[in-house]
Amino acid sequence: MSDLMGKRNWFFALSALIIVPGVASLILFGLRLGIDFTGGSLLQYKFTQQVQAGDVKQVYASAGIPDVEVQTTVDQQTAIVRAPSLDVTQIEEAENALKAKFGNVTRESADTVGPLIGQQTTRNAIIAVAAASIIILLYIWWAFRRLDKPYRYGTCAIIALLHDVLVVVGLWSIFGKVFGFQIDALFVTGVLTVVGFSVHDTVVVFDRIRENLIKRAAVTFEGTVNNSLVQTLARSLNTSLTVLFTLLALLLFGGVTIRNFVLVLLIGIASGTYSSIFNASALLVVWENWDISRRQRTRLSGAQPRRLASA
Repeated sequence: MSDLMGKRNWFFALSALIIVPGVASLILFGLRLGIDFTGGSLLQYKFTQQVQAGDVKQVYASAGIPDVEVQTTVDQQTAIVRAPSLDVTQIEEAENALKAKFGNVTRESADTVGPLIGQQTTRNAIIAVAAASIIILLYIWWAFRRLDKPYRYGTCAIIALLHDVLVVVGLWSIFGKVFGFQIDALFVTGVLTVVGFSVHDTVVVFDRIRENLIKRAAVTFEGTVNNSLVQTLARSLNTSLTVLFTLLALLLFGGVTIRNFVLVLLIGIASGTYSSIFNASALLVVWENWDISRRQRTRLSGAQPRRLASA
């Protein structure tokens, strides 16, 4: 039987190797917030010919709107323009400039978000992630209440959950610096979906640990956790791979408007699968071993004075 728990330090090291660059990027560069958080205008145009993002941006600059970001679809006949808040006159002037440059242009959508709504979105996003984490902690604590120290299971699940969030957010900070990726409402939706999927997989592993603890399937706690992981490994990988294959197909062949959302899910679910199998359970073992060592040190420190007194 594979000794997965014996390799737990390698699993922790791999997680650190992924998380540390992302955290460094967050500290140095932060996140590129989209108009959902900062306010602004989002417009989508359909062209009858292929266009380049740089050409569309140049047209906006000639219309007196230089600070825009343009993203084109795979067929290069649809352009998505993100700009500071534009009024009706500015939008019409930009459209006239686009028609003069590219001929027939159809505006498919136009959305404007005020800065106040952006601040509310930021606050609500933070509250949503925090509330989800607290509710998950309390639920897992309650679900494993018949085991010794049930709060450990909820705490380890939350740590694994935060691992997945840090992986996604950290990589998004790097992608924002390198590729110009932004944080929007779909990103928050993707992160919350990842949180749910990560905890779902963790609970399955923890539930098998609970069953094996009741059956006393191994002599030590570490052995019980290792047996439980081996028993659930195939099931966890099969479930996650089916989801990852579907997301990969959506990433390659889906529309540009959902591509970043799908990428968030792809990264987060891959990270969630890893953390549920190799990190959450390993944290339980580390916590239990530390507790055993602490109790042994306490007993030894209490026995030493009595031996000295008898001498």
